[in-house]
Amino acid sequence: MNTIVVDNFLAYTIGIVVFLMGAAVNKRFSILRTYNIPDPVTGGLIAAAVTFAIYLTTGAEITFEMEIRDYLLVFFFTSIGLNARLTDLISGGRQMLIMLGLTLAFIVLQNLVGMGAATILGLPREVGVLAGSASLIGGHGTTIAWAPEIAKQGIENAMEIGVAAATLGLILASLIGGPIAKYLISRFQLRCSETESVVGIAHDIEESQSLDHVNIMAVVLGLHISIICGWFAHQAIASVGFKLPLFVTCLLSAIILSNALPMIFPKMKMPTRTRALAIVSDFSLGLFLAMSLMSMQLWTIAGSAGSLLVILTLQTAMAVVFILWIVFPLMGKDYQAAVLSAGFGGFAMGATPTAIANMTAVTKSHGPAPLAFIILPLVAAFFVDVANAFVIRFAIAMGS
Repeated sequence: MNTIVVDNFLAYTIGIVVFLMGAAVNKRFSILRTYNIPDPVTGGLIAAAVTFAIYLTTGAEITFEMEIRDYLLVFFFTSIGLNARLTDLISGGRQMLIMLGLTLAFIVLQNLVGMGAATILGLPREVGVLAGSASLIGGHGTTIAWAPEIAKQGIENAMEIGVAAATLGLILASLIGGPIAKYLISRFQLRCSETESVVGIAHDIEESQSLDHVNIMAVVLGLHISIICGWFAHQAIASVGFKLPLFVTCLLSAIILSNALPMIFPKMKMPTRTRALAIVSDFSLGLFLAMSLMSMQLWTIAGSAGSLLVILTLQTAMAVVFILWIVFPLMGKDYQAAVLSAGFGGFAMGATPTAIANMTAVTKSHGPAPLAFIILPLVAAFFVDVANAFVIRFAIAMGS
C-alpha cells in the first residue's frame, strides 16, 4: 500500500484552496448558509471525501504534515484572549459556572449513553467509553491518551475504535451546531443586542477603522508577544507536573496583557477589537479547521463504522436534546445562549475549534456574541480534560 506524505508547505497551500472551495460552495448553495455551516467545514469534508475516493481507487493513503496547523490554533486562541475585556469576564462569571456544571453533567451522560448502547449491541462496555467522552468531548488527543489504558481491559483494537469515533464525532460536531442555532433563533425570534464588533467578525461599525499593513503588523506583534509570554508560562506550569495545552496559556497571557498594559501605560493602544485582529483571527481559525478536516483519513473508520454509527447516532440525538432542553434554557434563552448552544454542539461531539467555528458562522449571519467567545473556550480548555479524566477512569472501572 502506498503512502503519500504531503509536507507542511504544500499542506498549508492545499488548506487555503480547501477553504476557498468551501466558501465558493457555501456561496453557491444557500441552504448551507441558512444552516450556518462554516466555510472550512464544507471545504474540508469535500477534500476528505476526495482523499477517501483516491484511497478506494488506487490504494494510496494521503497524509498531511500538520505542524503549521498547530501554530494556527495557537494564533487563534491568542487572538481570542487579546480581544477579551476583563469586564466581560467578570459579568460572565455566573454563566461560566453554569456552563461548567452542564459540561460535567454531559460528560457523565455521554458515557452512560455510550456504555448502554454498547451493551445493547453486545459489545464490551469499554467500547461505549471509547465512543463516549473519551473520543467525543475529549477528541483525538484524549482518545490517544486513554486507548492504551482501555486496551488493557481486553479491547485490543481500542486505538482504532477511538480514533474512528473521534473522526466521526468531528464530522457530526461540524454539522449540528449551525442548525441548532438556526432553529433556536427562528423559534424564539432572537436578536443580537450587541453593538460592538468581536474577534473573528467584521461588522459595519468597523468600516471606519483603517486597515493596512501597519495594522496587521501591530496585531501580529501583539500576538507574538502574548505567545512568547504564554510559552514561558506553559514551561513553568509543566515544570511542576501540571499539563495544559500551549494555546491555553497563550490565551490567558493575552487576556492579562490586553487588560493590564493599558492600565499601567494609559497611552498604550492594544490592537483589540479591530478589523485587523478580526482578519488575522478569521484566517487562523478558518485555515486550521480546513486543514483538520481535509486531513481526516476516512478509510480508518471503515472497519468499525457499523456499530459506531449506531452509537454515535444515539450520542448525537442525546446531545441535541440536551442542548435544546437544558443548555439553552439554563444559559438564558437569549441570542447569546443560542450562540453558546451552537458552540456546545461543536465541542461536545468534536473539539473546541469546531465549536468556535460553529459560533463564528452563526455570529457572522446574526451579529456578535462577545461573551460566548470567552466562556466556551475557557470552559472547554480548562475544565473538560480534568473532569473527563476522572469520569473516564470511573467508567472503565464500572465496565471491568
